[in-house]
Amino acid sequence: MSKITLSIGITSNPRTWPIIDGTVKPDGIDLVPTVLHPSELFWRQLRFAEFDISEMSMSSLLMAKSKGDERFVGIPVFTTRRFFHTVFVVRKDAKIDTPADLKGKRVGVPEYQQTAALWIRGALQHEFGVHPKDMTFWMERPPERSHGGATGFQPPPGVTVNRVPADKDLGSMMLARELDAVMFYLPHRNLVDRSSADLDNHPDIKPLFADPAAEAVRYHEKTGLYPINHGTVIKRELAERHPWAVTNILKAFKAANDIAERQRIEHAEYYFETGILPASAKQAFDTPLIRHGVAANRKVLETIAQYSFEQGLTPQPAKLEDIFAPSTLQQ
Repeated sequence: MSKITLSIGITSNPRTWPIIDGTVKPDGIDLVPTVLHPSELFWRQLRFAEFDISEMSMSSLLMAKSKGDERFVGIPVFTTRRFFHTVFVVRKDAKIDTPADLKGKRVGVPEYQQTAALWIRGALQHEFGVHPKDMTFWMERPPERSHGGATGFQPPPGVTVNRVPADKDLGSMMLARELDAVMFYLPHRNLVDRSSADLDNHPDIKPLFADPAAEAVRYHEKTGLYPINHGTVIKRELAERHPWAVTNILKAFKAANDIAERQRIEHAEYYFETGILPASAKQAFDTPLIRHGVAANRKVLETIAQYSFEQGLTPQPAKLEDIFAPSTLQQ
């Protein structure tokens, strides 16, 4: 069997580096990587389908599929995860000391439909009783440069979503007291996002949770969820022409993830040996942070599908067998 050459749009992190630098190569495939900021990558793939394989916003993938977009087949490779609701920032003078205080407030978001915002709203609703309709949203990305512009996003009924004027951004509106909070702030300008102010270190801004790490621990212990941000897609025509490629890509990313896990544990050993970390924490470090595959992530995948439905982004909870390649469902 001769090799095939496929382009891949990918973001840079320890779990993708072995793919990017060629340390790990999928059998039978020569990958040509393009490394991009995720905001730009998802927009380019949704709008123009530039890459044969691409990381993809999980929320956008669910929405695109619900609207009949059959260009892509999902591969259960999940390169980034985060407890997104813990990065919420608020103005100190906005009288927001608990999540319940967000009711009636002006909340900025890069894009309403983005995965991070979907998870944050899900946590606010299910953990703290704050529903999307309780806040007024201001969205930075315009239709022509947004993931939602490519998936036909419309604000859900009962939710007010305003557009940030072209001469402003989320950072400038926070500093001008035109917003009370931002649920997910991206201060790195790219083709899609335009904020640049450093809110994390500004004296007028504070995190919603005084101890974000403690809140992340509480949330995980209660729910068992470690929210997935990025999934992966392959063009349907390629998956159908070369069905073996899907399995080989998943195997390669699992091998790359194994490398990242070994490196993480090796780095942690220093802290155990020096006593910086207690021996009681070693078991936690031995547990993989990220695993690929549908079987290992079924609960979190079904939860994001439910949240997408609850928040009016999709007409019904997506079925995983409609999202991912059949050959990956038991992996």
